[in-house]
Amino acid sequence: MTLRVAMRLRALTTTAFIATSLILLSACTKRETQVEKGIRTHTLLVGNGGEPTDLDPHITANAIDANIQMALFEGLTSFDEKSGRAVPAAAERWECSPDGLTWTFHLRAGLAWSNGDLLTADDFVQSWRRALTPAVASTTTYLYFAVNNAEAFSKGQITDPAALGFAAPDPRTVIITLARPTPILPMFAATPAWFPINPRVLARFDGLTKRAPTWTRPGNLVGNGPFTLTEWQPNARIVVTKNPRYWDAARTSLERIMFFPIESVDVEEHNYRAGQLHVTRGLPPGKVAGYRERAPDQLRINPELTVTFLSFNCGQPPFDNPKLRRALALGIDREVIARSVLLGTAAPAHSFVPNPCGDYVSRARIESDFEAARRMLADAGYPGGRGLPAFPVQTDSASIPVAEALQAMWKKELGVTITVESLELKTLWQNQETKSYAVGLVNFVADFADPGSLLDCFSTGNAYNSPGWSSPTYDRLLAQGAQTTDPAARLEFFQSAEALLLAESSVAPIVFKNKIRLIHPAVKGWEASPISRNRYQLIRLER
Repeated sequence: MTLRVAMRLRALTTTAFIATSLILLSACTKRETQVEKGIRTHTLLVGNGGEPTDLDPHITANAIDANIQMALFEGLTSFDEKSGRAVPAAAERWECSPDGLTWTFHLRAGLAWSNGDLLTADDFVQSWRRALTPAVASTTTYLYFAVNNAEAFSKGQITDPAALGFAAPDPRTVIITLARPTPILPMFAATPAWFPINPRVLARFDGLTKRAPTWTRPGNLVGNGPFTLTEWQPNARIVVTKNPRYWDAARTSLERIMFFPIESVDVEEHNYRAGQLHVTRGLPPGKVAGYRERAPDQLRINPELTVTFLSFNCGQPPFDNPKLRRALALGIDREVIARSVLLGTAAPAHSFVPNPCGDYVSRARIESDFEAARRMLADAGYPGGRGLPAFPVQTDSASIPVAEALQAMWKKELGVTITVESLELKTLWQNQETKSYAVGLVNFVADFADPGSLLDCFSTGNAYNSPGWSSPTYDRLLAQGAQTTDPAARLEFFQSAEALLLAESSVAPIVFKNKIRLIHPAVKGWEASPISRNRYQLIRLER
């Protein structure tokens, strides 16, 4: 072998060795996960539980939509996660007149919209007038009804917006005049229903007096919150990025948030384990024990003001029969569902209002009593379930185990047959709103830690009154409770209203859910919230 050939062979061998080493090194090097990339780039990856129906805060207010709206908009006030009380937000302070009828809010200096427009007191006034406009058809107008002439305006009985109790005497002062004292008005002002919209932007989309879906798309939406909308891929992801014009942008640590509309808690948990999410919206009950053992620092179980309940369409036979509704409500073993189906991740719900809710603890109860249920079913005209046709119960995929437990209980104990219809959350809530259902198994999260925010949903004409149930006595009790300034007397009115609601059984509470999440250790500042809303401007990612 010549020297030249030997040197050539050595060079080839060396090259092959280096190439093989690089391949092996590449194979052994751990690939950066989306979670790790997010920590590096300050991008929070959040499971959102489903596709939002709309990002217009005046159109919808379900928890899935509100979770994103909280990042894009900000009201006069916001909610403190720990206490549930109203804290300053766009307004730096406020005061109420001695008679409780006039509230004055003082805006922070230099507020701006995400497009650079100045945010003024008149923008708030125009926003609220728009939310109450009948053609906009907001589902949350009831949150304004304490305001002078708000209910009449929303129903078209008054057409002059100047008659509403909103005024902006100068660019930084908002005055709200009420028809009745409302001690919790600052809490109302923190809900998405009261978020401001940029009236000049809405005017371009002809959306000040009617719905205009295109204004909430990327490139169109202008907000005043800590983040702005930059991407919306339906059923894939929504991306918001830091808003440099937000009044507290200097303290906002996150650069962006990605919301993923994952309805299946099993898929969400898998994505979390795969390094694709920092925060989940839920967790399958069967996985809780494993995380308690292997990763207790990532498991969060916190009480939440959420009730899972059956909603009966009271305008549709046979559910216009209160005895039938009562029989079905009595024929639920809530303890078994909480313990064996949900594996201790929820508590039996013998009242509609979760306990405690602020300073309120329900006295009224609906018992779990199969014997009484059988007697009531016979009184309703269906002894042993005979003569009662099978009916569907609509629910979302996460609640199917509860629906199947009801199916087994009612069949065995009452002779009642049901079918279980699993729907997308968006479709489920649309059917509830339009009353395109017989019985629905749904979840409801309180707007804030006050019993009135849950009970008011079943007042006559309320957009969330999916049962269509109506009681003048119930309406009167709620109205008296809403305007009573004495705290103890106020809660007594709500006690009486809840007792009537349970007696009529337009709804049947089943369990109070805890909020069960997985949260990556790098997520800091995420506080447990009884209404499942967090201020994303306070959250940060740290290694």
